[in-house]
Amino acid sequence: MNVWQDKENERCMMLKLLKYMKKSAGYIALIMLLLFLQAYCDLSLPSYTSDIVNVGIQQKGIEDGVPEEISARSFERLQLFMEEDQKEKLTSAYEKAGDACYLKDISKEERTELNRILGKPEMILAQLTQEKTAEAVRKQMGLPEGTDIFETIEKLPEAIRGQMMEAVGGQIDGMPESIITQSAVSFVQAEYESLGEDTDRLQMRYLLFTGLKMLGLAFLGMLAAVSVTFLSSRVAAVTGHDLRSAVYRKVIGFSNGEYSRFSTASLITRSTNDIQQIQLLMAMLFRIACYAPILGVGGVLKVLRTDVSMSWIIALAVITIMLVVMVLFKVAMPRFKRLQTLIDRLNLVTREILTGIPVIRAFSREKYEEERFEKANSDLMKTNLFVNRCMTFMMPVMMLIMNSVTVLIVYNGAYAIDAGSMQVGDMMAFIQYAMQIIMSFLMLTVLSIMIPRASVSAERISEILETEATIHDPVHPQEPEASVKGLVEFDHVSFAYPDADEEVLTDIHFTAQKGETVAIIGSTGSGKSTLVKLLPRFYDVTKGAIRLDGVDIRDMTQKEVRRRLGYVPQKGVLFSGTIDSNIRYGRPEAAKAEVEEAARIAQAEEFILKKPEGYDAPIAQGGTNVSGGQKQRLSIARAIEKKPEVLIFDDSFSALDYKTDVTLRKALKEATSDTTTIIVAQRISTILHADKIIVLDEGKMAGIGTHRELLENCEVYRQIAESQLSKEELAG
Repeated sequence: MNVWQDKENERCMMLKLLKYMKKSAGYIALIMLLLFLQAYCDLSLPSYTSDIVNVGIQQKGIEDGVPEEISARSFERLQLFMEEDQKEKLTSAYEKAGDACYLKDISKEERTELNRILGKPEMILAQLTQEKTAEAVRKQMGLPEGTDIFETIEKLPEAIRGQMMEAVGGQIDGMPESIITQSAVSFVQAEYESLGEDTDRLQMRYLLFTGLKMLGLAFLGMLAAVSVTFLSSRVAAVTGHDLRSAVYRKVIGFSNGEYSRFSTASLITRSTNDIQQIQLLMAMLFRIACYAPILGVGGVLKVLRTDVSMSWIIALAVITIMLVVMVLFKVAMPRFKRLQTLIDRLNLVTREILTGIPVIRAFSREKYEEERFEKANSDLMKTNLFVNRCMTFMMPVMMLIMNSVTVLIVYNGAYAIDAGSMQVGDMMAFIQYAMQIIMSFLMLTVLSIMIPRASVSAERISEILETEATIHDPVHPQEPEASVKGLVEFDHVSFAYPDADEEVLTDIHFTAQKGETVAIIGSTGSGKSTLVKLLPRFYDVTKGAIRLDGVDIRDMTQKEVRRRLGYVPQKGVLFSGTIDSNIRYGRPEAAKAEVEEAARIAQAEEFILKKPEGYDAPIAQGGTNVSGGQKQRLSIARAIEKKPEVLIFDDSFSALDYKTDVTLRKALKEATSDTTTIIVAQRISTILHADKIIVLDEGKMAGIGTHRELLENCEVYRQIAESQLSKEELAG
């Protein structure tokens, strides 16, 4: 039951992703038309092969028993062996000119009816034309030697002639259709030769014309197949693009709570490898999944029209193929599902090792990490090997089935040909149709190799797309009054992480006026960084409210809230580009002078100007080509250059030396006198001159006030101060 539910869920996931193909609906409709065209071409070729053998070679280019021209004498003799209504149809189809009769321009249906009428009379006439047969008939009728049999038959009374025709017709009805057709064709060939027609030229013309039609169909089928491949690739690429965009937009909208559900390595795998699996499946979907049923059904219909007696061979082959596939996937399916998880694991281990190389070397843990990587790599390799071995086993089995089917068809067909119930060309066509039917099932089997892995990928992508963000913009957002800027209010704020049992912050309340500097200090784990992450709405408060410029930030759009903030994270983050592009990241339209001013305030100008390229110096991905202090100063310059109402520094001065710290804070105070500044700090020296200092202890406010006030009335602050400052500094 659980297995069935899993498969049903996977199918639902795949169907949900199909909505991303809506914009390609026109291309999909064109692909379907081209697939039917390709199938028509492929299914027509065996019929033409049969015609070349049966008609072109065996019947010397004469398609049926309807002659294009016939001698008047033979025309009259044929009517001796027909009923009145048949005579009328025959005479209406030909017109006489001299000693010959010529076929009029008639429809295909009329020609088919005429061929049915002429079959038996032509066979009788062909037999009676032979001397041995004629002599035997004379003896049977008691006629003298040399008597014209046809004149005698013509003179017989209608009743006797009718009885004679019924007796002969009963014998002919018991003969195979192919024998009657061959006799009729032999009669037509003899007529053409008697009239002086070049039958060899007629045969070559038929073979050439039929061959050209086959070449035309093959070329048309090739064009259709190439077009389907081109359009399928385009649809798949567009679908992959839209899926990547959807996943990117969804991930960008996640709060920190949603990010905690997925590892970075997993998000990267889902955005690249998983979507690649879906894209690959989409590219093959039309070329195989849609084409195979069309080809298979068409092949079955053609087989039933060719020879029903050997249909059991194809049924046996299809059943055998299905059994092989079921056994194979019963064994391989669980491993398919593990593949993406193992890729995730390998990406995670690789990312951890590459980002932690300095620490690994410092602790001489290269051997341990190598073993950890090798285990993840080996697990993926073993699973891939197992799956691939299963799939390589499938192809030889399929080829064995196909070859066995061919042998069975030839074996049974040989008896049918010997009995006169089948022609050689029909057997050849049957073999080709059988191969097309089996190939359609084989194509579906190949596709089914990709479906399990793609369905797992679809489930993983859907998991991201269906994850609801916990932080939303309001339906009717509010905007602060233009006259109020830089006002921050924490109104009895409490916060607990999603699914956590305890609150990280409890009953935090303070107000930061425009231009004030508010510092937050406390021991490790007291909730300092969590507190400042609530202001940009990285998380939403559990209780209470945070107001920015007099408006609850939950009543403002996230973009509007963050537009008013400048945020410097604990760990500086730079993007690949240049120093200039990183500083103007928050305000790309900033003037060059504003970029330089921000760098000067952040004390970054000195090391920037030492670089040959200056502000155009390249920054590597993650800022790996600058030191920690330089990275932090560029992060600070980026926040300053944005010219926000509120500046947030999340322990952003820890990577700076004391001299640079003092100089930077002094320049910052002068340049941002109208900007509200919130600083998270570990060092008391960084926040001595703050307008307000908030002391946190285990997520609660242990005190609030100036440095001097807190030394007098806050035990927690005094302990921190005594551990960092000398007695002289405390007294001063």
